[in-house]
Amino acid sequence: MSRLLDEVVSRESLEYVRRMAYLAEYRKPGIKSHLDRIRGYCSIIGRGLSLSSQQIEMVSIASQLHDIGEIGVPEGILAKTGNLSAEEWDLVKRHPIFGAEILRGSNSPILQAGEIIALSHHERWDGSGYPYGLKGEEIPLSGRICAVADVFDALTTPRPYKAEIPSADALRLIADSGGQLFDPTLVEILMDCFADIIKIRQLSLSTKPL
Repeated sequence: MSRLLDEVVSRESLEYVRRMAYLAEYRKPGIKSHLDRIRGYCSIIGRGLSLSSQQIEMVSIASQLHDIGEIGVPEGILAKTGNLSAEEWDLVKRHPIFGAEILRGSNSPILQAGEIIALSHHERWDGSGYPYGLKGEEIPLSGRICAVADVFDALTTPRPYKAEIPSADALRLIADSGGQLFDPTLVEILMDCFADIIKIRQLSLSTKPL
C-alpha cells in the first residue's frame, strides 16, 4: 500500500509541475507542444550523456519549468514584434531570476532541479549569457542541457518576433556555436541524435496544440 501511495503521489507531483509550467507560459501559442518538446529533447541529450534514468527523468521533467519566471514579465513585452528598448530587455533578462525566486525553498527534488534550470538556462559557454555571465562548467549541467534544447526549439518554431527556420539549418547554427555559446559535448550529442530529435518534433507537430 505504501509503494502504491508513493506512486500516486509521484504522478500527482508530475501533474502539478506540468500545470505550473502551463500556467506560467499560457499566454504563448502552442505552449503544451513546446514544453513536451523541451522535455523530449532534454531526455535525448541526457541519454546521450549516459546519465542515470533517474537523472534523465529529473532534468527532463524539471526543464518544463525553465521559463516559469516569464510570468513576471509584462505580456506586451513578450508579444512585442519590434526591437525591445534597453529597459524592456533588462526586464526580460531578469526572468531567470524571477523563476528561481518562484521555485526557491521547496523540499521537492523536481522543483529544486527546476530552480537551477530556470536560473541557468540562458547562461552561455563563453560567459556571454545571463543573468550572471557564468562560463563553461560553472553553468550547471542541467542548465546547459536545457539551453541547447530551448534554443533548438526557439529556432525551429515561429515566435512573434521571427519566423521558424528548417531543423537542419537550426542544427547547423547550434553546431557552429559549440564551444562558444553551448557546451561542445552537448552539441555533439545533439548532432549524433538528430534523427531522434526530429521524431520528437514531428510527433509534437502532429498533436493538437493546447
